[in-house]
Amino acid sequence: MTAFDELERGDIIWGTDPLSDKGRPMLILGTPRFPTHGLQLITVLISTKTYHEESLTLRDDDYEGEPLGERSHVLPWALATLNSAADVEFHMTSLVDERIADVARQLNGYISS
Repeated sequence: MTAFDELERGDIIWGTDPLSDKGRPMLILGTPRFPTHGLQLITVLISTKTYHEESLTLRDDDYEGEPLGERSHVLPWALATLNSAADVEFHMTSLVDERIADVARQLNGYISS
């Protein structure tokens, strides 16, 4: 198992979903460390639902490790910040740099418009 402070950009973790009572896969886009708050994980949610028109579908070659079990879709507009190891159940896999950049570009489009 990967320790909280060893997680990095591109890792997919099973984390606490701020929008529901259950966990979900999340893609880590940033790992800033603050003097008074410590490490925080800036993540976007991942879903198996296909009804989100703007979601980015993950293909098998988008993964640096093993693909997730079901066809999954990154929701770049759905941000969540995780503040402690208690928010992360386990590390699942990682994405390749090119796909991480696609997600970041789409997220940047949402927050800069």
